[in-house]
Amino acid sequence: MAVVVGALFLLLAAGLGAAVWPQPQGIRQDPQIRCRLSSRQFRFAHANHSAAEPGCEVLDGAFRRYWQLLFPPGYKETTGSNMEDLCPNLLVSVTQARCSDYPTLESPEDYKLSVSVDLMLLTATSIWGALRGLETFSQLAWRDEDGTFYLNKTDVVDFPRFAHRGLLLDTSRHYLPLKVILETLDVMAYNKFNVFHWHIVDDPSFPFESMVFPDLSLKGSYNSATHVYTANDVKVVIEYARLRGIRIIPEFDTPGHTLSWGPGVPGLLTPCYITTKPSGTYGPVNPILNSTYQFMASFFAEVSSIFPDFYLHLGGDEVDFNCWKSNPDIQAFMQKMQFGQDYAKLESFYIQRLLDIVSSYKKGYMVWQEVFDNGVKVNPNTIIHVWKVNPVTFQEEMSRVTEAGFRTLLSSPWYLNYISYGQDWLAAYRVEPLDFKGSAEQKKLVIGGEACMWGEYVDATNLNPRLWPRAGAVAERLWSNRTVRNQRDAYARLSVFRCTLLRRGIRAEPLYTGYCEYDAL
Repeated sequence: MAVVVGALFLLLAAGLGAAVWPQPQGIRQDPQIRCRLSSRQFRFAHANHSAAEPGCEVLDGAFRRYWQLLFPPGYKETTGSNMEDLCPNLLVSVTQARCSDYPTLESPEDYKLSVSVDLMLLTATSIWGALRGLETFSQLAWRDEDGTFYLNKTDVVDFPRFAHRGLLLDTSRHYLPLKVILETLDVMAYNKFNVFHWHIVDDPSFPFESMVFPDLSLKGSYNSATHVYTANDVKVVIEYARLRGIRIIPEFDTPGHTLSWGPGVPGLLTPCYITTKPSGTYGPVNPILNSTYQFMASFFAEVSSIFPDFYLHLGGDEVDFNCWKSNPDIQAFMQKMQFGQDYAKLESFYIQRLLDIVSSYKKGYMVWQEVFDNGVKVNPNTIIHVWKVNPVTFQEEMSRVTEAGFRTLLSSPWYLNYISYGQDWLAAYRVEPLDFKGSAEQKKLVIGGEACMWGEYVDATNLNPRLWPRAGAVAERLWSNRTVRNQRDAYARLSVFRCTLLRRGIRAEPLYTGYCEYDAL
């Protein structure tokens, strides 16, 4: 490891500086040609022939943010050598500029970046690609011993390997304050993640405020005054994410993981029995009542109107059949439907009706892999989210899902809530999402993956150091070329990036022994 750490300091001392994370598809630098960044002169600007003009809120907001990241409050200007060229303004040109749109799965994120002493130009197909290019540009700046910031002559050609690069946060097991979610969105943008999978409710609490069913959060949250995401909070998250090129995909997991729904919607959950008497406890959503589907139709109509992304995540995982088995009304329904004792068929009955409801609102959906494993009939456009490691490996599951013709997301090896002593980011980094048996056409069905941070032992006190920079390993695997696998190089770049995060106010944990000048902030 000493060799790796030494390589890091050689990288910095040599003025090579550019430790871009995630690694671009193509980057070429000449450390012999450089210019000096000056806060007094440097600006971001729209190029003359760009489809975006001043007033494009996505780019104008990004210009302000990245200028402040380069020159934060308290920044002290240094003069450098009088012989050095000052860096010109960075001109930004985009081909498509729908500045009021939301990013989608199909949104292009490619960009080209040219940095020289005469001209600095960022070109992109879309405003979302321009955002990714601005992040790369911000990481190219390096500082010498005197505190002067420089840019080396650089050419970058870049685009993501996978279209869906997500991060899941669980806000039910522990409530995460709004400011923590917004800060996470900032760091996601620094890592070029583009999907926030908001696992917003679960068994322990229901912190989502519904205008149609207010009792859900009033009776199902930890504290309805302090631990609820109001309608305005949700709007703030959606817009904050949009301005950073990040999609919001909410998850409302049913029929399991729904205990917090029960207090606000009497009759929704299944009463469990001991012999012939109710036990006083409740299980999954009751799938045999018409009232269940009337509620779901109204609730998902509201959800569909609030969240603009085409996709909703509908869960469908870990349904405990024991309560259903104990309930005499459900037993009778099973006989009537000729399901025998196959309660997966009852689950399928529920899921199919729910999917029909969501489809009626012109929404697409994602589901956890159990829905596929249990043979539920789903729309061909359904996205199957692979998360399990038993009884089959994720590679076997990916092979089966894609062989059936479904698009898929991978999370199985990227559960970052599991921690261990040492550099456990390496295990996430070594994963190859397409390392499974299947044709080229099957592998095209893998649209990306997600890092998951489940909340049993995570709240606002430890989220950032547990998440960053470890999640960056997943970010690079999903963005960069498959050939980017050199772990020594990754360690050096990720160490520099972690130091950048500290400079930006993010309490990212260290990778190993070493030194960053911002680690005492």
